Amino acid sequence: MDGRWTALVARVQGYFGVDTEWERRAADPARTRRTDTWLALAFLVTGSVGVELLRSIDALGSFQDSWVWPHVAVLAGTVPLVWRRRWPLAVAAGLSLHFFAVGLVMPGVASSVPMQVVYFVAIFTGVAWATDRRSMIGVVIGIVLLMFGWLTWQFAVGSGVEQALSHNGEPLPRQGLFSPSAAYVVYSLLINVFYFGGAIVGGQAAWWSALRRDRLTAQALTIDAQATSLRRQAVVEERLRIARELHDVVAHHVSVIGIQAAAARRVMRRDVEAAEGALRSVETSSRDAVAQMRGLLGTLRAEDADDTDPSTAGDPGRGGRSRAPEPVLADVPALAEEACAHGLHVECRVVEDAPGALVAVPAPLGLSLYRTVQEALANVRRHSTASAATVVVRVDRRGEPGFAHGYAEVEVLDGGRPRSGTSGTGLGLLGVRERLATHGGVSEIGPRVTGGYRVRVRMPLPEEAS
Repeated sequence: MDGRWTALVARVQGYFGVDTEWERRAADPARTRRTDTWLALAFLVTGSVGVELLRSIDALGSFQDSWVWPHVAVLAGTVPLVWRRRWPLAVAAGLSLHFFAVGLVMPGVASSVPMQVVYFVAIFTGVAWATDRRSMIGVVIGIVLLMFGWLTWQFAVGSGVEQALSHNGEPLPRQGLFSPSAAYVVYSLLINVFYFGGAIVGGQAAWWSALRRDRLTAQALTIDAQATSLRRQAVVEERLRIARELHDVVAHHVSVIGIQAAAARRVMRRDVEAAEGALRSVETSSRDAVAQMRGLLGTLRAEDADDTDPSTAGDPGRGGRSRAPEPVLADVPALAEEACAHGLHVECRVVEDAPGALVAVPAPLGLSLYRTVQEALANVRRHSTASAATVVVRVDRRGEPGFAHGYAEVEVLDGGRPRSGTSGTGLGLLGVRERLATHGGVSEIGPRVTGGYRVRVRMPLPEEAS
């Protein structure tokens, strides 16, 4: 029995939201107060008119000739509605006591339709707006006991039953399935069950509805904040990508220009034609660098475009970002040949597990690996005494631990020693590691035991489209 009682109490508490930390608050307290004030005024006017209608049909009993106290009772029963959502439990309990007291003294006023609606609204609001749900259950139980205690008093002591069951002073004969007294008592109880039950159930339904709306609003705000954060993150990541691209392009071409300028200076004294060729090479490298930087700066200037709008992506005329043409992994051999033309002997080897695997590497992944090789070769020219380097490109679709769908890898090796007085800013290798983090790869960057320097980066390939 104790277990069943405990389970019943738990279900009642769960239904009324006792353990819920959420508290219902008015979104606009000033507006809520104005609304409740007008509502109270409307009930005051309606209740006063109802009193005069009852007086007109001689239904006020001993207060039939009074012009004051019935209206005072209506005033006392309607004014508290002004604070019904600020102090819902106090108003509900107070108006229930008002119904009990006025019902004993002026039953005609208490049972009038306007005042019955007032009591219903008070109980409904008490359940719908109470912040302390445990206290609300206690107040509701007290109201129900008070009301049905009043009914019991009327049935046992009052003359309501006798008056209702008499006609011209004679008791009503039995005409249906029930006796007149039993039918009257049951009918009165059912009316009050629906009356109080409707107020309680309706108020609790309104409370649950407000809770769901509040949670949906909170979820919508959270989703909107997350979307804004993701958009900002995407913009930041794009700016970082462009910064890395600018660094790699400038570092590569400036190092080449420096080598070509030095060569031009040496040959100018010996061979004017050779010097002109070297200067033309410097001019070509400069134009290439400027062209690539213009493309990247054009992306940076597209700040007014919606970075998340796919309809403008890749359309420079509409403010979108266009990355074409950008190098891919298959362009690494050409990069090696370019480095050879600028004085650094570079041997490039491509290892594929199947023909066409190199070309099939996705463009974003290939661009990151290409920039890694470009940065590594630029570092060899600037910071190493090596005159030669080796570039190895590997693409393997056979899965292995950590690379379920295979990998694409680049490795740059040189055998030189660090050049004194040429320490860099570290931004190049930082860009390499950022690209690595973006694609979830692994790296091995640093001096080799046998001498020289190694930059080895391996990135996972995505699953092939079926």
